[in-house]
Amino acid sequence: MAADLTPILAFLEGVHPYDNLPRNELEHVASCFRRREFSEGDVVYAFREPLKGIYLIKKGSVEVTDQNGALVSILGPRNTFGERGLMRDGLAATTARVTSDTVLLELPAEEFRELSQNEPAFARFFNRVRGGETRTNSIATMKIADLLAHEPVSCAPETTVAEAARTMRDAHISSLGVAGPEGQLEGIVTVRDLSNKVLAGEMSLETPVRDVMTPDPITLTPDGLGSDLLHIMLEKRIGHLPITDHGRFVGMITQTDLTRFQAVSSAVLIRDVAGAKTVAEMAAVTAQIPQLLVQLVGGHHAHEVVTRLITDIADAVTRRLLAMAEAELGPAPVPYLWLACGSQGRQEQTGVSDQDNCMILDDAVTEDDMGYFRQLAKIVSDGLDACGYVYCPGDMMATNPRWCQPVRVWREYFDGWINKPNPEAQMLASVMFDLRAIGGTGVGLFQKLQEDTLAKAAKNSIFVAHMIANSLKHTPPLGLIRGFATIRSGEHRNHIDMKHNGVVPVTDLARVYALRARLPEVNTRARLVEAEHAGVLSHSGARDLIEAYDLIAAMRLENQAHLARSGRKPDNYLAPSDLSDFERSHLRDAFVVVRTMQSAAGHGKGPVS
Repeated sequence: MAADLTPILAFLEGVHPYDNLPRNELEHVASCFRRREFSEGDVVYAFREPLKGIYLIKKGSVEVTDQNGALVSILGPRNTFGERGLMRDGLAATTARVTSDTVLLELPAEEFRELSQNEPAFARFFNRVRGGETRTNSIATMKIADLLAHEPVSCAPETTVAEAARTMRDAHISSLGVAGPEGQLEGIVTVRDLSNKVLAGEMSLETPVRDVMTPDPITLTPDGLGSDLLHIMLEKRIGHLPITDHGRFVGMITQTDLTRFQAVSSAVLIRDVAGAKTVAEMAAVTAQIPQLLVQLVGGHHAHEVVTRLITDIADAVTRRLLAMAEAELGPAPVPYLWLACGSQGRQEQTGVSDQDNCMILDDAVTEDDMGYFRQLAKIVSDGLDACGYVYCPGDMMATNPRWCQPVRVWREYFDGWINKPNPEAQMLASVMFDLRAIGGTGVGLFQKLQEDTLAKAAKNSIFVAHMIANSLKHTPPLGLIRGFATIRSGEHRNHIDMKHNGVVPVTDLARVYALRARLPEVNTRARLVEAEHAGVLSHSGARDLIEAYDLIAAMRLENQAHLARSGRKPDNYLAPSDLSDFERSHLRDAFVVVRTMQSAAGHGKGPVS
């Protein structure tokens, strides 16, 4: 090995993904890198210039700006740039300028492509598409880590059997791992042990667990498959199997867990909702949604599939509540339509959702009829709240008289928002452009209103400009120095909001694209796909944004599933420190794409590239 390669090789050994390459391949790659020096102010490449390769910063700093000159980020040592343009069409997607004397390592394009084809670890790092995973609901093919229902519950060997029994009772479980001070599994104690050995054997309740536990039980690791669980449980005729990671107790899986897992599906929950006689029965069904979320995410389903299935349950609850309300109040005096907006309207509900809804009434409605619809709205909204779909903080609900109106009033609303797009109009239009019919008797009340509104809105350039401005209010959580802009104080300090700063910026952009192209779709991903077909988004722009959205939305769901598995209520806050370097790099790159697309929209570009 040439002496002048030693510094480059040593540097690459500490940079992902080069640190995963075999030694002989790493030495080859090190020999392909070209050392290049730049002075402050030098341009490495300009927007849309052909790229010679990708760049790795060895020393110094680089400022990256988008096609409009907006600052995207400031990069430092060990950061890579240029790969997005090289992987897309070979042309720079940004402009890179050094801000201090800088040393770059340039990997030629042909070498980059060869590594991407021949080294899986290298390809995974630079491939921004989340795909190629097995999507299944089969227990046999799922990872054991995805089957763990809750955080491990254990006791020390010296714990008394009475205390162990109380722990199992309070946690509603039938077994405990017995772990040493370092968390190392020493045994397992079950309710049957307490019954057969302590009660039937007339042992003292002060007996330590070590005297009744099963020592050195059969275990599996989190990276095993569900088939391993099934085979051992059937072959050994055991109902509790502890899971360990390098000997440390990390969870317990029981036959009850597997039965519960198989019993929970969106179809089963919808069946149970449809057959519910009371709101309390429906609330018991919707309480299983976090478990369904864990199951669907664990099965590696696409995020749009997960949110669609979860939204289907909310739709079923809404329709069941409407039927219950009509049974109590009698038939509606005039045709009406119950619509959802927000995440339910877009079919993008996750493990945490409030309710956003309204009613459109037939123009034949009278003032006397309004009392009926006020009662109906209260029954349904109260029922949704009881089922976990909490009241909208902004009062965007059918219980608000403003959002329970005949078609003619709704037409006046939309016309007013379009003709006088003040800040309130922008906000309301953003919500109401995501309307989707859920139930009611007035099937045709919304379609013509939607078509006319889209046509008027698309023609009004001032309104479109205001909607674009409104779509830029939520920005990706990017820190300038190759990091994330996290929340600085409060309960979620050092976290990022994966809803308002993650998916919402894309949702807002997609709404603008739908408006420009007069698209009836309300689902965010569907809007992006159709926007490309309509020519509002270029092929490369659509691909970048869809891939970025897929990654952001999937990581949001994965974080919610992690919280649910831990026994916590799912929320939208993610700690970047919980992610690997690989995950942080990809998430940040996705946010950069979103910011770039926002910048393009804000500068009034044509088909966004």
